[in-house]
Parts: sequence; C-alpha cells; structure tokens
Amino acid sequence: MDLHRLESEKRAKELKKILNKYSYEYHVLDNPSVEDSVYDGLFSELKEIEKKYPELITIDSPTQRVGNILKEGFKKVEHKTRMLSLNDVFSEEEIYDWAVKTENLAGQRIDFFGDIKMDGLACSIIYNDGVLKRAVTRGDSFVGEDVTNNVRTIKNVPLSLRENSKFNNFLKGETEVRGEIVILKDDFEYINKKQIEKGEQPYANPRNLAAGTIRQLDPSLVSKRKLTFIAYDLIRKEKTDIPTNEEAYEAILELGIRCNKYAKYLKNPEEVIDFIENWSKKRQNLAFNTDGIVIKVNDKKVFNKLGIVGKQPRAAIAYKYEAEESTTKVLDINISIGRTGAATPVAVLEPVTVAGTTVKHASLHNSDEIERLDVRIGDTVVIYKAGDIIPKIKNVIKELRSEDSEKFNYENALKKQYPALKFKRSEDEAIYRLVGDSGPFLLSSRIIHFASKSALDIDTLGEKNAKLLVDSGLVNDLADIF
Repeated sequence: MDLHRLESEKRAKELKKILNKYSYEYHVLDNPSVEDSVYDGLFSELKEIEKKYPELITIDSPTQRVGNILKEGFKKVEHKTRMLSLNDVFSEEEIYDWAVKTENLAGQRIDFFGDIKMDGLACSIIYNDGVLKRAVTRGDSFVGEDVTNNVRTIKNVPLSLRENSKFNNFLKGETEVRGEIVILKDDFEYINKKQIEKGEQPYANPRNLAAGTIRQLDPSLVSKRKLTFIAYDLIRKEKTDIPTNEEAYEAILELGIRCNKYAKYLKNPEEVIDFIENWSKKRQNLAFNTDGIVIKVNDKKVFNKLGIVGKQPRAAIAYKYEAEESTTKVLDINISIGRTGAATPVAVLEPVTVAGTTVKHASLHNSDEIERLDVRIGDTVVIYKAGDIIPKIKNVIKELRSEDSEKFNYENALKKQYPALKFKRSEDEAIYRLVGDSGPFLLSSRIIHFASKSALDIDTLGEKNAKLLVDSGLVNDLADIF
C-alpha cells in the first residue's frame, strides 16, 4: 500500500475544500478571510500533488478551470426550459397596468421580486449531482451554444456547488443556474488601461467585450478577461423545490454562486415603484452597468401558470431608465469607411462621462442625420446613451454656437479625407458608398473588421498592420491571412 499516495489523496481533498471556501468568501461574499498569497500557496501545493498523482485530478478541482482550445467551434444545445427575454416598460403607469392585468389573469393577489437589470450576456450553467456539467448561451431562447470550456475559466463560477444545510438536496440530480456574464466597471477600466499601454484601441463597452470574450475558442484567452457571472434564477425539475423567486436567490447564494445582493422582495406595486426610484438615484455606484430594473411575480407556481406570449413571460417585465445625458463639444467629424464601402460620419468629442463610461466618439450614421441635427464642428451637443450603451447626439445647443461656424459639407469632407477615392449616394438611401473597385483600401477595411474583437479577435492585427500587409502585397484577399 502506498502510504504517501493515501496521504496525498487526503491532503488533496482537504486543499480542494479549503480553496473552494476561500473562493466563495472572495467571489460571492466579497469578504475574504485570507490574503491572495495564502490562496496561491495552497493552490500551488494542490497542483504539485496532482502533478505527481494525475489520477487524483477531478473535474471540479480548482486547478482544472482552463481547458483546451476548441478546434471545431461551439456546439448547439437545446434548452430544456426556454431562456426568455422580457417586455420593456418605461413609466409608473405601465407598471401599475401590468400589475393589475397580471393579478386579473392569475385570479389572486400577487407579490413581487425586484432585481437590478445587468448589461451582460445571458447564460445557463447546469450542475449534475453538484458538479458543473455544461454552460449554454441564450441563443434564440430555444437553442444556445455550448460555452462550457470558457465559463469554467470564470473564477467566481464554482466547479462544484457548495454543501449547505438548507439546500443540500440541490446537490442531487440536475440544478440549472441562470444569470449574466458581465465585466465589472473596475475590471473594464483596468483592461482598457492595459490596451492603451500596449498602444492598442480601447474596447467600446463592457457588454460587447463580455459577449465577444465568451465566444473565443481559446479558454486561456478568456481566463485573462476578468469575466464575472451573476445569477438571477434557479431551475429544478421538481417545481416545489423552489416555491418563490426570493427563495431561489437564497438558494443561489447558499450553493456558492454570486447573485445581486440588492435584489428584494416587494409586496405591492408601490414598493416596486420605490425600488425603481431608489436605484435610479444610486445605479451609477453599482459595480456593473445597468439600464433598468427587472420585476417578477414572486410565486413561481403563479409565474409558470401565467405562461408566455411570444418570447416574453407574462409574469416579468423590465423597467428601463431614461438614458443619462451630458454635454460636450464636437472637436471634429471624421468619415469612416466600412468593409462594404459605406462612408459613415463619426463625431470626435471632447471626452465626457455618460452612464458610467467615458465617451469620445458618437456615430452620426449618415449625411441625412448630420443635416437633421445640423451638427457642426465646434458645436456644444447633448450626448446620451441609447439603452445606456451606444453614445448618440440628441441635439445641438445652438445658443452656444459660434457666429462663424459653417455647415458641415459631407462631399467636401470625403474629398479632403480620401482624395484618391470616389463616392456616390444613390437616390434610395442616405449613405455614400465607394464607387468601383477600391482595391487595397477596401481590402484593408475588410481585414480590419475580420480581425476585430467582434469577429475573429486576431491579436495585433489592427489598422496599421492590416494596411502594411496589403500595401506590401503579402495579403491579396482574406484567405491570405491564414
């Protein structure tokens, strides 16, 4: 009998248990009991044991978060229960109307549960007998993509559910946890700081970066992006296991998964309105971006009874806050040429903070939009974020306009920026497009898009390198990249 192996097996079990405890304290309770160096030391010890005795490695070991590269892309997976989207409402009156209609349909008095809407990527994480089995994106609500390899790298996602006194039966059979994959504001700021230090373009917003990251084929890249999972629902085959949404959140926390600590039981529509107004004032202080509040019927039996219309449940709505606004100056208007040859004007702005992030640019869409707004270089404008995400110019404060300002001439701007190219605007659209075969220029634009974060995310293949590859004749079409 190998006594050293038996001792190592016992030690490995103890290390896994305490490392999971420290991870829960740090990522879920936000109350670590030890320094990072203590965790790192114990983690290294576990790795050494598993290196010596590979047969002791288990799928839920803290050392097994980062898997291999997926060579054939993501597989499609059908959801056992649809991942629904929510109907949006924008006023107190609509909330009261929804509450009355819901009570009438249910034939009984209803209480509610409120949570802060997160701006991330919806994901379902499935545990089998307490061990992480699969993670699937929302997709079209019926079918999503299997992103298990990438979700395993998210440090606050437990690889095995936490043992507890009240919900230990959830460690048997299948337990599905639904939530949002987000990048927290501080993490996003740190990532963009590193981008700028490397001389690269900062990312536009946390939501797009989170969505693009989770679709990377290499989990080692995903593990570096500081993703966070925040749960909002729990599903069990036995409906009686989770009688209310309030209890679902309690179970989520006890099982070792982060959920929003500000979510709250609300007994009537008046308390719903108070909850919305409270977070309208404080939402900029949250760790994540939000554009509204989710309100659900608290009783899950009633929730399920009320059913679905289209892709939306009758028993839940999303209240959307008005977009935050700010003022800034238009420093310039540049015209960007996309991969299809469309010429899109972009306002270069004096940096301003809107809805928690710094805005330096705003798309003006086309020449008609510039004409409609009558926006000019030097103008003071009102900026807002559509859905608290996309920066837009709402209007020009013409009272602050300089007397010698000139209307923006779109065609002159195109000639100045692209003297060697020709553009034409057809009668049935508001967009100017490149005329004829633009050769190297359009190929460079296509490569830039092809290598961008929203496409293949090819590291270091930015605007300068794309142009250099084309100009040198090394790349004559997209296939040459490979």
